[in-house]
Amino acid sequence: MDLDLARGFLRAHHRAVLATFRKDGRPQLSPILCAVDEKGRVLISTRQTAIKTRNLRRDPRASLCALTDGFFGEWVQAEGDAEIISLPDAMELLVEYYRLIAGEHPDWDDYRAAMEREQRVILRVTLTRAGPDTSG
Repeated sequence: MDLDLARGFLRAHHRAVLATFRKDGRPQLSPILCAVDEKGRVLISTRQTAIKTRNLRRDPRASLCALTDGFFGEWVQAEGDAEIISLPDAMELLVEYYRLIAGEHPDWDDYRAAMEREQRVILRVTLTRAGPDTSG
């Protein structure tokens, strides 16, 4: 699948499952919401202390499977390498992430305070491969 087609799907469908790799090589799966920035990178908000963050610090490979709200039907698997952007550098990316998924927040000061309290980071995945290329 063309990466631009995958990005288009991810812009329209934000629910996905993220796979990272544990120390022993087995996958660790997390339900997430994702957005796509203007450069076509996938943005994911999570906590500094989350297992997926720890896994990506050790091994930046990330795979995600995005689904429609109806679950059955179209889906996209996309893969790439993730970088972790921590606060304070992550704050404006967290705002962008929220806007891409939900629009304007009713109280941006409250949102920013919550991001600090929750020790949020942005996982930014540069896509290198996407599918499916066949069905069946």
